[in-house]
Amino acid sequence: MFKFQKPFCPSPLHYLVFYLLLGVLLSGCAAPVGVNLVSPQDSYNLRTENALGAGKMSTRTKTVLQRYNLLDLQAEDPLQVIGDLHEITKRDARRDILFALAELSYLQGGEPQTGSTEDERRRAAQDMFLQSAVYAYFYLLDDGREEPLTAYDRRFRVAVDLYNRSLWQAFPTSSNGSLIFTAGTRELPGGALSVQINTDTLTWDYDNFVGFFPADSFAVRGFTVRNRTAGMGLPLVGMLKTSTAAPSGGALPLTAFLRISGNLSDYQQGGAQASLGLFSALDTAETKLNQQVIPLETDITAPLAYRLNDARLWTIGERRFLTGAEIPQRVLFIQPYEAGRIPVVFVHGTASSPIWWAEMVNSLRADPTIRNRFQFWFYQYNSSNVVMLSAAELREAIAAMIDQLDPQRQDPALQNMVVVGHSQGGLLTKTTAINPGDTLWQAISDEKFDEMMIDAELKDFLHRLLFFEPLPSVKRVVFISTPHRGSFLTKGWVRSLVRKVIRAPLTFLESGELFAAEGSRFKLPAYIHGKIPTSIDGMSKENPLLHSLASLPLAPGVTGHSIIAVKPGMDIATGNDGVVEYASAHIDGVASELVVRSSHSSQGHPFTIEEVRRILLQHVGIE
Repeated sequence: MFKFQKPFCPSPLHYLVFYLLLGVLLSGCAAPVGVNLVSPQDSYNLRTENALGAGKMSTRTKTVLQRYNLLDLQAEDPLQVIGDLHEITKRDARRDILFALAELSYLQGGEPQTGSTEDERRRAAQDMFLQSAVYAYFYLLDDGREEPLTAYDRRFRVAVDLYNRSLWQAFPTSSNGSLIFTAGTRELPGGALSVQINTDTLTWDYDNFVGFFPADSFAVRGFTVRNRTAGMGLPLVGMLKTSTAAPSGGALPLTAFLRISGNLSDYQQGGAQASLGLFSALDTAETKLNQQVIPLETDITAPLAYRLNDARLWTIGERRFLTGAEIPQRVLFIQPYEAGRIPVVFVHGTASSPIWWAEMVNSLRADPTIRNRFQFWFYQYNSSNVVMLSAAELREAIAAMIDQLDPQRQDPALQNMVVVGHSQGGLLTKTTAINPGDTLWQAISDEKFDEMMIDAELKDFLHRLLFFEPLPSVKRVVFISTPHRGSFLTKGWVRSLVRKVIRAPLTFLESGELFAAEGSRFKLPAYIHGKIPTSIDGMSKENPLLHSLASLPLAPGVTGHSIIAVKPGMDIATGNDGVVEYASAHIDGVASELVVRSSHSSQGHPFTIEEVRRILLQHVGIE
């Protein structure tokens, strides 16, 4: 038989022995409090964890929650914690509570919201983000609490980023991602906030904008640097529709800044008002608040990259060179015309297009003096056309644009223009600033022009190309890698090949055919006789017209500059950039000449860009 023994019932003494033995066994494990060795990178990551980067509260917010015994409640009911802290701020003036509220509200905005419909849940998230911006604003700018923060406090920059990123997510968006800024009262968890949209801060008509996209929603590629300034506010890409002032539309760098009137107490009582202002980053990078200067966060690069985000743009120069496609709009803008800003007109080279100035423009606009004093225009043309025809069209396009924008000649800036040309564009550029008289004509004919008996249409065509006045609006020109005396690549077989593969523009064909029929009457190389010439013929070293153009001095009152590319390792005097020799690019009579160790496409070289920057600053009296 089995005997049932009496169950063992441990006494308190048994429990004591058990725990003593367990403590001995565990004595080799890690202590509850201690340190672990980490790398410098991991150490920094641990110190900088916050709602924005790691998606969790920072240690400084944990400190606030621990102070009020709210850490455990945060895990169970974060909304209740936000409410409790909001009430605490009514009796406790410590500034760090507002930081915690900003961070916790931001975290909560990213969590699933309550609401019976998707729209209600979306609006609840937007209100929570707006509340985060409000708390961050008071943390940074409220004078009624503790002493202002110093630049050494890590929370300052985090609070600025919370404010900026919260504005991004505090407003509804359209189907294409454009923010919709609407006025009205927002019932936030911490209090009501009346929001107005202020367009007086813009220098352009608000109604001309068709979209506002957060600049930080785009990753920029292709540019060497992304030019930004640090501060408060949400950087935007503002899309403009076409208008007289913006014939090409535009993608402009803007910043949205939410200004709150009143203090924290006003907000808590539902009496606070806010004004959302839109600022042009091309005009200002700061605003004032109670005599305090607030720098604005800006992004100059994202709008430019957004505008150029079209693969077709990057091959349009080659397609126009080959097909002779008509160009409906000769002068392109990337920003609306503004009186008082000096135009800088960029003229591209052969088989190129305006987009190849992008790196230069991106870098130049990073300089506040340049972006405040200048506006950038771009001339585009069929670069296979006869050089002197493209030059005539450039002069006519600039004159027509001035007539359109300033018919009464009331803007002095439009009479102080700078023209910058690369390669063939440099040849076009020179014709804006010279008075050739009959010098160009004499280079190709011994007859007097008025007495020459040729077709009237051809005569008018030649007069348009060879007899002209310098543009009074142009006061400074810059030549970059310009073949003033031709390119050594324009050999006979190259010229023949180009004539076979390109198609001349329809607008030039009739005049070109007339010129070809009369070609033997002019002092031109035999290879042109009977043929419609191209720009490659025009840039041949054998072209007497080109050498005559190179000999002409700039008109009085016009300053010139040369930037010449020579490949690394080559002797400058005998060297070249792969297309143009130094001896061809060098001309007398310019105020400065800089040799850049580069290939022919030197307009994007850092030294070229820096030299153009220096020239532009000199143009406005800043040495």
